[in-house]
Amino acid sequence: MKILKQSLIIFFVFACQYCQAQSTKRTPYPNYLQINHAVNAVTMVMVHDVVSPPVAARYYAYCMLGAYDIVSVNNKKIPALNSFVKSYLPNNSLTDLTIKYDYKIAAYYSILETAKLLLPSGFMLSDDEEAFIRLLQKNGVDQNIITNSVKVAEMASAAIVAFSKSDHYSQLSALRRYTPLKEDGKWYPTPPAYMEAVEPNWKTIRTLVIDSATQYKPTPLIPFSKDSTSAFYGQVKAVYDASKHLTPEQINQALFWDCNPFAVTTSGHMAIGYKKISPGGHWMHITALVAKQANLGFDESIMLISLEGITLMDAFISCWEEKFTSNRIRPETFINKYMDVKWQPLLQTPPFPEYTSGHAVISNASAELLTYFLGDNFAYTDNTEIPFGSGQRNFKSFREAAAEASMSRFYGGIHYMESIEKGNKQGKQIAAGILYKIKKAGIEPLRK
Repeated sequence: MKILKQSLIIFFVFACQYCQAQSTKRTPYPNYLQINHAVNAVTMVMVHDVVSPPVAARYYAYCMLGAYDIVSVNNKKIPALNSFVKSYLPNNSLTDLTIKYDYKIAAYYSILETAKLLLPSGFMLSDDEEAFIRLLQKNGVDQNIITNSVKVAEMASAAIVAFSKSDHYSQLSALRRYTPLKEDGKWYPTPPAYMEAVEPNWKTIRTLVIDSATQYKPTPLIPFSKDSTSAFYGQVKAVYDASKHLTPEQINQALFWDCNPFAVTTSGHMAIGYKKISPGGHWMHITALVAKQANLGFDESIMLISLEGITLMDAFISCWEEKFTSNRIRPETFINKYMDVKWQPLLQTPPFPEYTSGHAVISNASAELLTYFLGDNFAYTDNTEIPFGSGQRNFKSFREAAAEASMSRFYGGIHYMESIEKGNKQGKQIAAGILYKIKKAGIEPLRK
């Protein structure tokens, strides 16, 4: 336990130093309001809690909604949440306020406060809130403004938490326990940890913008077959053959986009866990990074990062619905049973069914959203994985990054090409549906 605490302290210090280094770039609003700091603080708690990918996306979405609500009340150019988020009622307590406060401070604080109320170890964010207030005081912000802004943030967060309670998340534990099917072609737990399936009932979670979990279902998958001449066997063999001839660049891509919160390795009889950022967390950090690079104002940044969180949540619900409907076997299981008992993929196989690829779905959905707002040729350096053990990569566009993220799962040996290709299409369809709703609400591109 002592070693674990020391490791966590080192991890948090390194992450904070990384964020401080990033804040040296020119930005259009005060350093103490850098939104990426708040997003990073939320991520660190989720890494600590080992939050699964779909659950992490839900937390990111809700953590940003209070901030969006506050900004939209104070900036009429930002459409209200209820203009595109289903079932969300306007927070009249915000519109009727008469106290004097700084809405940007309130919005920033709301991100931390909502996460504090929702996350299992949310209490850890109390330190971040206190540090934020001290920073405001150090920068000469009037104490009455600080106090009132915190009150407004708490009001907004309370409303979002109340809204979140109606999305069926609290009812998941009461649903029937998932039992893997011992049938040919069906998903079964994989080594080294043989973990239980992650969130098999996630399709019951209420979507925020798209109509339902089944609105953007992919086309039917290739039927399972052990026949070496079949299309399915060909899909498996392609994974197997590729794993034998990976280039250093392909290996780098696979490792860079790993984003596995449950990574486990074994040494003798000992199992060692590694905590990493989730796939959705990676794209949230990319969004915060490019918002700074584009020199977006505070309000625009809150809007963009909030919409990314919303897109991630809906994309994961849609993807997970298909995963546990088709319930397809992973390459590792098939290859070990029918082709090569000693074969191992480059990446650890995640504990849920194969079809469609979650990375493909959420990366393409994210890329389409960001391309709409910032353009098709927005070049950037993705260094968001540095605190989590990876290096950095350069991209000429968001679509290029999404394509690489998708293929990384094939190189990693955990997805068939069919799942990647159809996952790409599914993600783009989800983004198109969300963009249709937000365009209808009057949200325009941030760069033309």
